[in-house]
Amino acid sequence: MSSPGAGYEYPSTEVSWLKRDVLLFAVSIGCTVDELHFIYELHPNFAVFPTYSIILPFKKSTQEVIDFYASQEAHPIPGVPKLDPRRTLDGQRLLQFLKPLPATSAGRKFELRSKVLGVYDKGKPGTVVETEQTIVDKETGEVYTRAVSSGFFVGQGGWGGPKGPSTVNYPPPKGKENSPDKVSETQLTAESPHLYRLNGDYNPLHATPEPGQKMGFGGAIMHGLYSWNNSAHALLKELGGSNPANIKEFQARFAAPVKPGAKIVTEMWRTGDIKDGWEEIRFVTKVNGKVVLSNGRALMKVVEGKSKL
Repeated sequence: MSSPGAGYEYPSTEVSWLKRDVLLFAVSIGCTVDELHFIYELHPNFAVFPTYSIILPFKKSTQEVIDFYASQEAHPIPGVPKLDPRRTLDGQRLLQFLKPLPATSAGRKFELRSKVLGVYDKGKPGTVVETEQTIVDKETGEVYTRAVSSGFFVGQGGWGGPKGPSTVNYPPPKGKENSPDKVSETQLTAESPHLYRLNGDYNPLHATPEPGQKMGFGGAIMHGLYSWNNSAHALLKELGGSNPANIKEFQARFAAPVKPGAKIVTEMWRTGDIKDGWEEIRFVTKVNGKVVLSNGRALMKVVEGKSKL
């Protein structure tokens, strides 16, 4: 039985980006000077970091700061109680890379197509809204990326909707939990969320203490998608030679908030499970030993040594 709102399609939205946007994104998630193909526009192999499209539903086609709350409230889902975006957190995100984005959308027309996959009532804790979002070339109909995302609306459950299916878990390989194949660390500063938000995700929760205080976090927290994108970068750099062609799929569940100034540690495991050349990778991201991203899974072509780009 389908849930209320399932199949509802949001109006298509134009999305666009400049090379400058691509450069800012790469620097903001941790790309470094030994990866000039992501952070220098004149590099012969200049490329968009693969997860960039995850920011486009926030940025859309503007270069200006936006009213985050107003943008989230624009299209309520039919058959579902009105949900307050001021009290929402990321649940889980999966991104599939079908075609590499061009370095700029200039001269092309791209659009975001979004639809609701399900709305689930988790009782007192809240409501989960699962959506599918694709970035599509409007002229040709080609799909470049497909994302499946769940948003958790805190304390907004108990309206009688379906509980929804249980999600599949992707833990570290059994017996290897304490011996990852690769480990990557990123030290954040108090200003890290202020840099990342310039990509287009202007949620006040990450810029000023008041929203986080009201939600019980004690102040501002990092964007969940910062940790998610930073972990994608860690996997691509450590296992994929920083080559964007070496990652096909990436996903993780948001398990706990991260405070600005924390050190993020991503632990990675090769599973040896290879299909059509793509190996399943598992990962966990932690702060002070506490898991902040769980269910980490990617499909990659693993290469040894530094990038040849």
